[in-house]
Amino acid sequence: MSMTIAGPDGRPRCRWCGAAPEFLAYHDTEWGFPVADDHRLFEKLCLEGFQSGLSWRTILAKRENFRAAFHGFDFDRVARFTERDVERLLQDEGIVRHRGKIRAVINNARRARELVEREGSLAAFLWRYEPDPTRLAAPQSVSVSAEAIALSKDLKELGWAFVGPTTVYAFMQAMGLINDHAADCVIRVEAERARRSFRRPASDTQSASIDPAIGLEGN
Repeated sequence: MSMTIAGPDGRPRCRWCGAAPEFLAYHDTEWGFPVADDHRLFEKLCLEGFQSGLSWRTILAKRENFRAAFHGFDFDRVARFTERDVERLLQDEGIVRHRGKIRAVINNARRARELVEREGSLAAFLWRYEPDPTRLAAPQSVSVSAEAIALSKDLKELGWAFVGPTTVYAFMQAMGLINDHAADCVIRVEAERARRSFRRPASDTQSASIDPAIGLEGN
């Protein structure tokens, strides 16, 4: 079966974006385009965690509600949430009301602040796991990678929650750490152009090179 379908303009796009009307704009303007903004990166990690066991359509439909509930995923603000905030959010019908996932966002916000203190930005840490494009599997042929496993492992060791390898790989696909658009998808070229011109965020500290099998040096 072909990995693409014809879009409204007749040009080929990744087959998955035809599963729901709201997927098209997300596919064409966000998925696979590189992101360096810390709040957007944190948001996506959180939303991927909320998606666990659910569909992306459910999460995407509620995304603005999540943004309102978590102050635009400003992790400095979310890190100050208390158990009272957890109880408040459990009454918010606009989001996924899962106690463990809500607590994970608060916990991860605190861990994100620690990473920013150490690295200068969350982006600097996450982009260190960008895989070598020449070693990538065929587009959309896998649901996890060595780099995703390494990032998941290191985040867990740093105390993050709901960041399993599959969740992390979906995050990497969406945030442009890899270009996983189908080979003949019209947006693949645009995403690759954006990746070529993208300035990778640098850490405030000297970055160690990564062996995907073991993750960060010293971990």
